[in-house]
Amino acid sequence: MSRTTAFEFQRKIGEFQHRAQREPVEITKYGRRTLVLMSADHYDWLVAAARRSAATREAPEVVVDAVRRAEMDPDQAALDDLME
Repeated sequence: MSRTTAFEFQRKIGEFQHRAQREPVEITKYGRRTLVLMSADHYDWLVAAARRSAATREAPEVVVDAVRRAEMDPDQAALDDLME
């Protein structure tokens, strides 16, 4: 992802519009990300992906059951520390 300041974005808006057709452009102000410029196609893809996602609370009981019974690979046990 490209990154630029708000000031630079204002000076070279055409360049960043062109760049955003290929990849999102992160725009910062005072060192903090404030905006992300992206192509309409990329935005539409993100919106469609969000709509396809289902909330965990809406999962069928058979899926919830399978998750409850699942066992983690012992090699990944260190990930438990992240849950605390």
